[in-house]
Amino acid sequence: MIPGRWNPLRHRASGHSRHAGEPAIFPRMENNDQQTLACIGPPDVPAAPACVVVIHGEGFGLRADIRDEPVVIGRSSDATLCIRSPSVSRQHCEIRRAGDSYIVRDLGSTNATRVGDRAVQEATLADGDQITVGETILKFISHSNVEALYHERVSRLLFRDRVTGLLGRQDFIGAAEERIAGSKASASALSLALVDIADLTGIQLEHGDAAGDAVLTHVAGLVSAQLDPGDLAARIGESRFAILLHGRDLEATRGLIALLEQQLAAPLEFAGHAPLAVSIHSGAAQLPPGAGSLGQLIKQIRVAPRAPELAEG
Repeated sequence: MIPGRWNPLRHRASGHSRHAGEPAIFPRMENNDQQTLACIGPPDVPAAPACVVVIHGEGFGLRADIRDEPVVIGRSSDATLCIRSPSVSRQHCEIRRAGDSYIVRDLGSTNATRVGDRAVQEATLADGDQITVGETILKFISHSNVEALYHERVSRLLFRDRVTGLLGRQDFIGAAEERIAGSKASASALSLALVDIADLTGIQLEHGDAAGDAVLTHVAGLVSAQLDPGDLAARIGESRFAILLHGRDLEATRGLIALLEQQLAAPLEFAGHAPLAVSIHSGAAQLPPGAGSLGQLIKQIRVAPRAPELAEG
């Protein structure tokens, strides 16, 4: 100890106060008489689905929940978790739930699927296992691990669509599955609309990315204005939106689409450019009896004559 220097520990122990003008090392406590609350740990932690998170390589930070439907990992835009790396096969591997266990299966990939340092054709995953696909490493987190809840909440904060502020594809899938399960339990109507901006690529090429972002933001704003509590809207592709409507039947959903088309009839004013003509392609379906997943609902839209392309990818 330096001679003559005020020692907060010695003075605190002896009951002495610091000298005037000396720094307050210990912050003042307003409730010194308040007792520490006795506890045995945190209260019950809400459940979260198991997930895989990209922790290294292309797609860093991406996450996919593992629910009833298998999670396909690959380079294809059709994959549940799309990793756009040339070292990853189009459909590299899949992870599916089997009771309280989770199975990873290679799908004939070029560079194999590895759990730890071992190449596998099929393997049961343990919490914390690292899965290597090409040059990308993912971490598996079981539903029994509180870290799954952490990643779910962080994803909701970080992975909303940058341009529109709507949900992204992965979070929409998880939230939509929850809505579908709730709709089945309550026997309430649930409908899905898919809306595609026509020729967004052409707008971007002719007028620039800023114009494309303006169109996306404009359409997203019109969609959001039509939502009721319990509805969901997301940007699930480059030019594609998904709108899940709780308590609305197919007729009401088609009415929403018609209103969007009416609102988009007026060209969009964009600074420095001629007004932009914006149009949409769309399709809609109502959750049929017995259907239990988002995939089954989307299949109903594939046969819709107005938007057969929307279910692709």
